[in-house]
Order: sequence, then C-alpha cells, then structure tokens
Amino acid sequence: MTFSLRFRPRFRPGRRGRRVARLIAALVIVLLMAWGGGFAWFVSSITRFPGSPPHADGIVALTGGADRVQTALEMLAAGRADRLLVSGIGGGAELRDLARRSGIDSRPLAERVTLGRGATSTRGNAQETAAWAREKSVRSLTVVTASYHMPRALLEIGRAMPGVTLYAAPVLPPGLRGANSLTSWVALRLLSEEYSKLLAAELGLTLLEHNPGPLLSAASIGGRG
Repeated sequence: MTFSLRFRPRFRPGRRGRRVARLIAALVIVLLMAWGGGFAWFVSSITRFPGSPPHADGIVALTGGADRVQTALEMLAAGRADRLLVSGIGGGAELRDLARRSGIDSRPLAERVTLGRGATSTRGNAQETAAWAREKSVRSLTVVTASYHMPRALLEIGRAMPGVTLYAAPVLPPGLRGANSLTSWVALRLLSEEYSKLLAAELGLTLLEHNPGPLLSAASIGGRG
C-alpha cells in the first residue's frame, strides 16, 4: 500500500501582487529622494538669508534658543524698530531677567517691550504675534529666531498676518557654528526634525493644533505690568 504526502505550497503573490509591490517600492524611493532633495535645499537655505533688515514697526523674538532675546533687545536699543514682542516666555521670567542674561540694561526699553506668555508652539507664536500686531498697529515686522527655525516661523507668522511685511533676522545657534557643524550627527538630526515640521506646516497640519489664546502683558522693571 502506497501513501503520498502532499504539502500545500507557500503563498506566492501573483503578477498583480508583484506589480503592486514594485509600485509601492518605487513610490517609497521617489518620496525618499524628494525628501532628501528638499532637505538638502533646506540646509543650504538656512545659511542664505538677506543682510540686516530695514527699520520695522516691530520686532518679535521667538524664545526657545540661545541669543534670540539678546539679538532682539540689541536691535530695539539700536533703533531698528519701535517696539518688541518676546513671544513664548514660560514660567515667571520678566524682562529684567531676560535682559540681565543678555548683559543689557532693560530700563530704557521696558515701555516698548511686551511679553507674550501664551504661545507653546510656532503656530502659537504666530497667533500671539498677530494679536499684538493688531493691538499696536504693526505693519512691518522683523522676526528673530534661530536660522533653522526661520522658514517655519515666517510661514506660520505670514499665514496669521497676511497684510504685514516680514523681515528675517536669523540667529545662528552655537551648535551650528563652525565649518563642519552642519554635518555632525546632532545637527543633522535637529535639522531633519525641523525640516519635517516645516513640511507638516506647509501641508497645513499645524492648523489642527490646539493652542492657548494669546497672553500679552506690558514689560516692567519690577514685574508684570
């Protein structure tokens, strides 16, 4: 008596399945190439901003990195704008604290500085800046933030303030200074994350964010005004 054992063959995708797999693979490759090309453009663009901006009605400094507030205060003291908003201040920090860290005497500037405490994201900065600009009748604005953050900041602020002329005053963070700094692993990770956030902003995904309303207060030497 003869017995024969038959095993079911492993699943093998048909022509249609292989075609779909190839299309998906090709699409992934195209997307990666597009992302890589855009990222290369992004890295080169953050080092090619125009020179010193002209006099503007106002300056906004977006907190979150070294030297931003100092740069904005120095520009205000030099008469490069009529007033300043420091957006995204956390905790109980006051102008005198921020100025002291920057080595600047805040007393002559206090009446022209507003502290924004409601923003928790770049879109929140834009909303806070728009509310301040309407209150102060600002029609031209210099934006002070890190160079790598500038494209997204200009995008979000421009979207919130379509009738206001924007100028860029980028600050190069210490970690991105030096000939080989942009190719370090830490810098590439930071820049790739920021580029991805820029793409999300371009696609309008940040419009889904929930942001607290603007919380603006006049700066004072002794505390909130």
